[in-house]
Amino acid sequence: MCATSAIQHSPEMKLYFEKRVLQGKNRMSTINIIRNKLVARVFAVVKKGTPYVDILKYAA
Repeated sequence: MCATSAIQHSPEMKLYFEKRVLQGKNRMSTINIIRNKLVARVFAVVKKGTPYVDILKYAA
């Protein structure tokens, strides 16, 4: 559920999902990749002890 919510609300995840589906990749496989991305972000935030910063906001 978290991955599907991220696809709906995060422009970065939505773009990644749509790009992979257009390449002919399996939808469930792509959702699993997004799940792993979310888990990796959570662990990085906990490990560093800092809040998550969306660097795409600051990209030119």
